[in-house]
Amino acid sequence: MQSKGSTGSAISGVIAIFLVLVCLFYLSFTWVTNKYENKAQEYALVVSGNNANSDTYQRAYKAYIDSIGKEKVYPGLGYTFNQVQKMGVGLGLDLKGGMNVILQVSVPDIMRSIANPSDIKTFDRVLSATDSVLNKNKSADYVAEFFKQYNRIDPQADMAVVFKSVAKRGESASQVEATVKQEVKDRVSSSTNVLRNRIDQFGVVAPNIQELEKDGQILLELPGVKEHDRVRDLLKASANLEFYEVYSLDEISSQLMALESALANDSTGTGHTFFGSLDQPGYAGTPYVGMATGAHREIIDSILATTTAARILPTNLKLRWEVKPQEATFTDSVTGKIRKIDLYNLIALKTNNGKPALGGDVVVNATSDFDNLQGNYVSMDMNSDGAKQWARVTKNNIGKPVAIVLDEAVYSAPRINSIIEGGRSQITGNFSVDDAKDLANVLKSGKMAAKVEIISDTVIGPSLGKQAIQDGFLSFVIALVLLMAFMMLFYGVIPGLIANMGLVCNLFFTFGILASFQAVLTLSGIAGIVLALGMAVDANVLIFERAKEELRAGKKIQQAIADGYANAFSAIFDSNLTSIITAVILLLYGTGPIKGFATTLIIGIVCSFFTAVFLTRLVFISFGKSKPFQNITFTTPLSKNMFTGTKINFLGQSKFSFTACAVIIAIILVSFFSRGLNQGIDFSGGRNYIVQFDHPVKTHELQAQLAPMFPNAQLSVITIDNDTKVRISTNYKINEETDGIDEEITKILYDGLKSDLGSMTLEDFSTTNENVGIQSSQKVGPTIAADMKADAYVAVILSLIAMFLYILLRFRNVAFSVGALAAVAFTALTIIGFYSLFWGILPFSMEIDQTFIAAILTVIGYQINDTVVVFDRVRENIQLYPKHDFLSLVNMSINSTLSRTIMTSGSTLLVLLCIFILGGESIRSFTFAMIFGVIIGTLATIYIASPVAYLTDRKRNANKAKAA
Repeated sequence: MQSKGSTGSAISGVIAIFLVLVCLFYLSFTWVTNKYENKAQEYALVVSGNNANSDTYQRAYKAYIDSIGKEKVYPGLGYTFNQVQKMGVGLGLDLKGGMNVILQVSVPDIMRSIANPSDIKTFDRVLSATDSVLNKNKSADYVAEFFKQYNRIDPQADMAVVFKSVAKRGESASQVEATVKQEVKDRVSSSTNVLRNRIDQFGVVAPNIQELEKDGQILLELPGVKEHDRVRDLLKASANLEFYEVYSLDEISSQLMALESALANDSTGTGHTFFGSLDQPGYAGTPYVGMATGAHREIIDSILATTTAARILPTNLKLRWEVKPQEATFTDSVTGKIRKIDLYNLIALKTNNGKPALGGDVVVNATSDFDNLQGNYVSMDMNSDGAKQWARVTKNNIGKPVAIVLDEAVYSAPRINSIIEGGRSQITGNFSVDDAKDLANVLKSGKMAAKVEIISDTVIGPSLGKQAIQDGFLSFVIALVLLMAFMMLFYGVIPGLIANMGLVCNLFFTFGILASFQAVLTLSGIAGIVLALGMAVDANVLIFERAKEELRAGKKIQQAIADGYANAFSAIFDSNLTSIITAVILLLYGTGPIKGFATTLIIGIVCSFFTAVFLTRLVFISFGKSKPFQNITFTTPLSKNMFTGTKINFLGQSKFSFTACAVIIAIILVSFFSRGLNQGIDFSGGRNYIVQFDHPVKTHELQAQLAPMFPNAQLSVITIDNDTKVRISTNYKINEETDGIDEEITKILYDGLKSDLGSMTLEDFSTTNENVGIQSSQKVGPTIAADMKADAYVAVILSLIAMFLYILLRFRNVAFSVGALAAVAFTALTIIGFYSLFWGILPFSMEIDQTFIAAILTVIGYQINDTVVVFDRVRENIQLYPKHDFLSLVNMSINSTLSRTIMTSGSTLLVLLCIFILGGESIRSFTFAMIFGVIIGTLATIYIASPVAYLTDRKRNANKAKAA
């Protein structure tokens, strides 16, 4: 019969093999993607003459990617490149460059569009009152607050009548509220679909578009985007639904041929012709002018935008692309292979003095349906005026297509078979279920009733992304090497190698799981992985320190190792679980980089627990009887007697430690009232610009130059990385949403810095593709800033409550919870106070922002790890030495875990120093707060958590004695 240890080892081995196979499978997609993207880069370099910054390079790269999109590139499994690309680990915005935008769809506008109030003044009063409440409490639910205010202002109002267009007669106010909430959600989802289609048409590769929990907010992450102003205009425009009559190709062929001839003879042109840029010709008797790939569409669009095209083509002709591509096959002229490719139809629309035959605002409803003859189709209903116009349009176009156009893209061009009266008609086509549903949403939404506002906008240039990749990779590699050297230096070659094997497996599993989620890797995500590696070392240190104690007690090596794993398990489990609790809170209340950090941290902690507790143990069991393993001592000449046998009376120093804490808190409070905190734009709202110069600059001189340019506004200029790069922050006109405001700020910035920019033009200065000028920009509006600040408060409070409850649940003694809470509260306050004291003095950003809050929460989780280890030993010693007084037991426990405390703090500080020095500016403030927090947290565990726990327990026992 197998022993429990053998059975457990066998299970661990099976799980490890399964994980290896799964991770290899998912990581292989990233390898294949990189292989073909490298080929695309090589091709683009040849075409562009080795100019990777040129438009020619970008077009050639995109053309190559488009050409292999449908090609099966995964040997044996038959996955196409498009499928492989989606399943690999992508690079986030901070590593690749691009835009991160948060949009706010106006919920009040949606409410107006679905309401039918008999008293419009009352309705407007309620909206105004709701807005006032939301301005004070950004986390409130808009619809719920609206109904609350309506009941206050007009208690007799029948809400089913007010919202009769969406609610049923006789429904209660609560039922109507639920219906309205769903309708608002549907309208926002419809807006999300519209935005997704716009972005797809723009040609962004692997965008991330999702609705946020906050009412009406939509997040868009657009990697690789360079035409930032165009994207902003695209996102803010209202969705515009229109119905157009069409030309047949025969009717406009002579004008198109005239354009072709003019372009061919234009010596000042680009060399491209109209028909020469089409991949397939059109069809006579249809409105289809031709078909083109995504890359060639850009060339044709640029031709149609020329004055030559405007002069030759009819004024009532609009050429627009279909939204859905068609799959085609072609033979590659280089390789001879048959490939599949997506081609888009170019359709000739007929306007009436620039206007459509019918506007989309006449559509009142649209639904998707299915029958066996037509397949999936869409039914639409129009209002009475629209029904009359639609009957006229269909009568005049029997036997011809009519195009349905949204935001200048053709969704469908059904042929009209007969006059359609009554305003109800069906649209058929080769629709999938999702296609029909999306088209119904588009038709139903028409022109969006709600305006869209950009409340957060971050732009990262590609050169900054390349630097981030270098910084992140370098800090990652050096941290890994130092951790490996650390383990071998302090615990010996064999234990060190086994621990390092666990670190490598941990890393492999982490990336494999990220790949299985199709996650993107960000710089903050790399920081999360590196920190998880540091925590993996913490688990190994706990095990090895415990095994070392068992060896000193006279046990044989195999028994010492087994008892080391067994006795360290509870401390490892508790410390990992508390870190995961903190990371989950970050995941729930953080945005952007913070979510990336939390995701990789959670995955890394879970993987580190498995590799450190089970996988390394499997190695020790498998090779434990071999001769080299019999001589393991878990020590080296350097660490043999380090922190062993200490008998420091830590609790006896509590008066001194409490006095020191009181002095520190007093200094912090003075600083809070005199200097305050330097809030980042995450919490205050404003704009950040990272500007690169071609020579060293002095921040105080730039500040003096720019201050008059931004009157009545906050302004700060700090150095980034080196003295040729600065970050400029201001809240100038942050509340204004007028058109062109962003361009105005950029122009003011350019004028203020012109003396340091040489002959650089405004266009080059504001283009993030340049090596000098604006490298990235960030805008956070006051609304999103208030939301972030509220979420930060909630996250910190929840984290403290969670830690208190977990310690109480785990140790069944409120004294331990009070001690742990006192220590983490002091640590958090001290870090915040340090930032208050030294912002503007130390040579890097010391702002209170989302990243700083993430550091605070991570420190809380990390410090609880330390505290749990000490308290776990106290609990164990209570059982071993029941006759000892509590004071001596606490002192004994701190001394016996001192080696572990110092070693884990030291290994974590090694990792953090690597990230701080080499990891790049974007996470420098985070790592500095972490470094300071780990040092303070370690001291607080010893000098605050333990004494407070002891004093609380003593007082509680005294109260019990009195009561008895």
